[in-house]
Amino acid sequence: MPEYEGKVKCIYIDPPYNTGNEGWVYNDNVNHPKIKKWLGQVVGKDGEDLTRHDKWLCMMYPRLQLLHKFLADDGAIFISIDDNEQANLKLMCDEIFGIRNFISNIAVVNNFKGRSDDKYIATAHENLIIYQKGKFITEGVSLPEEYSKEYKLEDKIGKYRHLGLRKRGSNARQIDRPNLFYPIYYNELTNTISLEKKDELIEILPKLSNGESGIWRWGKETLLKRIDELEIKIVKTRNEFDVFQKDYLNKDGIEKRIKPKSFWHGSEFSAESGTLELKKIFSKKVFETPKSSDFIEYIVQQSTTKNSIILDSFAGSGTTAHSVLNLNKQDGGHRKFILVEMEDYANTITAERVKRVTKGFGKDTKKVEGTGGAFDYYELGLPLFDADQNLNEQVDTEKIREYIWFSETRTAYNSKIDLNKYELGVKEDTVYYFIYEKNKLTTLDFDALELIKTKGEQYLIYADNCLLPKEFMAKNNIIFKKIPRDITKF
Repeated sequence: MPEYEGKVKCIYIDPPYNTGNEGWVYNDNVNHPKIKKWLGQVVGKDGEDLTRHDKWLCMMYPRLQLLHKFLADDGAIFISIDDNEQANLKLMCDEIFGIRNFISNIAVVNNFKGRSDDKYIATAHENLIIYQKGKFITEGVSLPEEYSKEYKLEDKIGKYRHLGLRKRGSNARQIDRPNLFYPIYYNELTNTISLEKKDELIEILPKLSNGESGIWRWGKETLLKRIDELEIKIVKTRNEFDVFQKDYLNKDGIEKRIKPKSFWHGSEFSAESGTLELKKIFSKKVFETPKSSDFIEYIVQQSTTKNSIILDSFAGSGTTAHSVLNLNKQDGGHRKFILVEMEDYANTITAERVKRVTKGFGKDTKKVEGTGGAFDYYELGLPLFDADQNLNEQVDTEKIREYIWFSETRTAYNSKIDLNKYELGVKEDTVYYFIYEKNKLTTLDFDALELIKTKGEQYLIYADNCLLPKEFMAKNNIIFKKIPRDITKF
């Protein structure tokens, strides 16, 4: 959290769907006596385990709150889920991310034939729920091959198709946007377009099919800037001139991209594709229902730029890292990934897959070239606090100082700054001190003030005790905070 809060551009998670057949275990750090009874127990099926949905919600809610903090203001979170918890997840995300920040619920076809063991409907898809933080702009996706066939016209710039300049769909009448209703003038002899009225020019107005006045998609200012992109041609069915935009397949070396649809269908999104891909890497089946790298790559390409950070906190087999590495290799990007996995296969499957993807895998003619790239592997350290919420003094002092600084300033701690033993640093004219010794009590008194070497507008000081008079502290802008630890041993 100190380093990456608010910096993650894309979050993808594939949490347990809570089908009742997964055998997942609720195992969080909780104190409530009722919830403590759930710890270590396999979550059962509907009818057998009446708290099944409660456990799933209690597992997901604090994680989503943390992921919201990690997400950048212009980032988006993508969550795979099926109908067992889709409704609960949607309500939970409405609360955490805000109902206005809901982007879409994508239907992803992952089983073409449908599941034959379903009772009534052979389910062929699952859901991908997407939320943002308020400033997300899609990067779009590559143009599907069948779309590119529409670009049959060509000029010196390249292939293009005609798009009508008149607005279609809702709010397309003159009364909706009066400023977008104006005449465009065409000189048939010189094949030129103008906004200035002259006797010899043909006047073209945006007309709806019912004869009502419509509007253009562009205002006058935009039209004048992009007038070279326009063409006039006769529409034979109406026997009158109309205005069209040249929509190029590639312009200025930039590939045309489009918005993704709300329905994703293709072999690259199928569950079978993910299973075969992982089996190829390990030469055997090592993981149930992994996602395909193409599927997550499709998510990453529409939600990130070349230097973005991508986070997956239910990393599973490591598909997200595989996808990021693939995309970096394709476009020369420098995207970084953070994976979190709390199951015991984090090293043997998750990290091992990423290692093989970077170096290459397979044999002989079927060998797949490595993507390049590298990663660091960490294991969770000691908890900072014990069950009674006292400081865990087995933790390295520097880690405690880092946590105190972050909890007070919400910024990353810089251990490279040359400070005295107890000073943490200065933030917005407040000087922070952490007067702490593992094996003895510390007291903030007049003698301890000798330790204060850096001047500031305000002083925030942690210690075990404080003996300074309140009037003195108020006058000198000193705030005392007690170090949370068990002092009875002293």
